[in-house]
Parts: sequence; C-alpha cells; structure tokens
Amino acid sequence: MSGHNKWKQIKDKKAKTDQSRGKLFSKLASVVSIAARENPDPKFNPNLRQAIDQAKKQNMPLANIERAINRAGEVKSLEELLIEAYGPEGVGLLIEAVTDNRNRTLAEVKRIFKDFDTKLAEPGALMWAFEKSDGGYAPKFPTATSAEVAKKVLSLEEALENHADVTAIYTSLRK
Repeated sequence: MSGHNKWKQIKDKKAKTDQSRGKLFSKLASVVSIAARENPDPKFNPNLRQAIDQAKKQNMPLANIERAINRAGEVKSLEELLIEAYGPEGVGLLIEAVTDNRNRTLAEVKRIFKDFDTKLAEPGALMWAFEKSDGGYAPKFPTATSAEVAKKVLSLEEALENHADVTAIYTSLRK
C-alpha cells in the first residue's frame, strides 16, 4: 500500500502547484490585457513589453500571453487599482490590483486589513514615501520594526497575495 500513498502525495502536491500557477497566470494575464489596451504592439507600448517580460519570467506559456493580448479589446471593464494602507506600527503598504468590480475588491481587501490591524489610507497619502522604480515601488525611507511586527506584515502580504485581484504588494518594511 505504500506505493498508493506515495502516488496520492505526488498527486496532491502537483494539484497544489498547478492551482498556485493557475492563480499566478490569471493575474499576469490580467496585467497583460490591461497593458495591451493602449496599444497591442509591444514595440510601441513599454507597459505591455514590461508585462510580457514579467509573464515570461514566471514561465507563462506564449500562447497564454498572446491570448491575453487578443483579449485586451474585450476587457474594457477591467481597471487598475492602487490601494494605500498603514500596517502594524505604521508600515506603509501599496497594493496594486486589477479588477472588474472596484467595490468588491476594496471590500475584500479591507476585510483582510481588519484581520491584520491595517488601516486604509486616503489616495495619495503614502505616495511620497515610495519612488517608482523598474515597474514597481521602492520605499524611500524603509521602516525598521521588531521581528514580531515584521512577521505580521509578511503574513499580511501572504494573505493579500492569495487574493485573486491583487497583482503586486510593496511595503516600507526594511528587509
């Protein structure tokens, strides 16, 4: 019976891996589709070129990338969100999301915030503390915290990454 158990373990591990890759690929496809709305040619669209590079780094199949670019005309209802929040001990958080329903996404992210003692900030309240760099945001003034708070922030990041609409998370936490 040990062979049967081993097969079940392999099957379960593969299912878990496939599920996480599927979530990642759907997030990347949304980012590619939104970037392709401006211009579907990556030669003339740096945002699309960057989104494609990001998808290729994650080993997303070329067919999926092309399908996402072709779908760009259909996804007019998708919009990008930049959510700003103050985490434990004032750690700044910027969360990028792509959604078809802004209110639903904000409500779900607020629910996650409530579990981790995090408060939603007004739009623009934290932008001064981050600088745009290589398609993301880097903290200008990294925040030093206790190991306990750092652990809470990392748990918060993990919970946010599991949300289907969240595409990227940036914190002011000193790492």
